[in-house]
Amino acid sequence: MTTTPLTGMLRPTQKSTELLLAPTHRAGDWNSHGVDCPFVFRRDGVLGMTVVGWDGRGYQTGLSWHDGHAWSAPQLVFPRDEASPHRRHNAALTALLRDTDLYGAGELIAVDGWYYGTYHAYPDAGYEAGSAVIGFVRSRDLRHWEDVGDILRPEEGGDWERGGLYKSYLLRHDGRFWLFYNAKNRVSGSWVEQTGAAVSDDLASWQRVSDAPLLSIGPAGSPDDRFASDPFVLRAADGTWIMFYFGLRAGGPAVDLYATSPDLVEWTKSPDVLVHPGAPGAIDDWHAHKPAVIRTDDRLEHYYCAVQRLAEPIDIDGYRQFEGRGIALAWSQVPG
Repeated sequence: MTTTPLTGMLRPTQKSTELLLAPTHRAGDWNSHGVDCPFVFRRDGVLGMTVVGWDGRGYQTGLSWHDGHAWSAPQLVFPRDEASPHRRHNAALTALLRDTDLYGAGELIAVDGWYYGTYHAYPDAGYEAGSAVIGFVRSRDLRHWEDVGDILRPEEGGDWERGGLYKSYLLRHDGRFWLFYNAKNRVSGSWVEQTGAAVSDDLASWQRVSDAPLLSIGPAGSPDDRFASDPFVLRAADGTWIMFYFGLRAGGPAVDLYATSPDLVEWTKSPDVLVHPGAPGAIDDWHAHKPAVIRTDDRLEHYYCAVQRLAEPIDIDGYRQFEGRGIALAWSQVPG
């Protein structure tokens, strides 16, 4: 197994054996079928996490807090909006503007008293049905949100994103705002996901950095030869940018990986896998992916979406669920 010094710092050495947050399996709940896409942060020193729930119709977003011992049951804070042309069925809030220091506290950054977030939304009911867009919202309390600025649309980007936009990540660097996101298109009949970026000086108007992805899929047989997705970008003490992301190989599984950059534009992938799926029967025996990273005391915590193959499907109001999907934690010790 390849291990570079940076990998040794980043690769978790322990994992939770139980889900931190799990679907309710109750028909009518916003998170009945699955819990996905963790995003971790602190607000006034308190550890929080947004998660995306799937209810058989679409995505909505909840908020959970950690009391020092356990995570609270997530409360719905970003629901679908029947009056919205693009949030009628889906409202997947996936990032908030926060501190990006690798070993920092991950505190939220307020701009003129507002917390800013990004979301993606699919136009139709059903599992990721239609080509999704990315939108921007702001809130003063993390519970009530209003739309702001442009909508990023797949038809306005490069060929690689024509099939729709996915999970995004927002950061601020040198007075400029960066939005990293993955998008998809078909290549030889199969969906391929890759990662690009857009920039803004005012959190209102956005311009793509390139017509091509900044992080492309790898060659056949590599851990990311189908998907290079779900960026989560932090900065090491020496100024190196680290993009945690997940890769999917043709036929699976999905694993968490990373790449590095000196300037947020040119990215070099590490050959090392940070988080692998577990053994058969484990909470993550199918996929271990969609990273969110934060320091807590002497641990570098790596939250991720754990997917387990179910021996028997769960029937939820006529929808047969063949997987268990929730939030898990892996961690390593902070050096020194």
